[in-house]
Amino acid sequence: MNLSISGHHLEVTPALRTYVTGKLDRISRHFDQVVDIRVLLTVDNQTEKDLRQKAECNIHIKGKDIFAESSHADLYAAVDELADKLDRQVLRHKTKIKDHHHETAKREHS
Repeated sequence: MNLSISGHHLEVTPALRTYVTGKLDRISRHFDQVVDIRVLLTVDNQTEKDLRQKAECNIHIKGKDIFAESSHADLYAAVDELADKLDRQVLRHKTKIKDHHHETAKREHS
């Protein structure tokens, strides 16, 4: 799994990098076909103060790309919310893959 974390208008500190990596490990634990994860952390001075810190993530899974973003006043809270959104999307994708082969229901003849 390739993981790249970059910052826009902020420096990605080792503590922040460790935090993001720890949160995204949960996704690879649920789904082992993750090829590439790209995280972009930004600070936008133009938007409202409450939603200034933003975390975006692109996940490339075999056969699909998943994108999520989250804005919050605190960057760590934005990363938490982002990880939750991605987790839900990956689990939904995983169940879609597994639910393709349904057993046909047998009819009872009366």
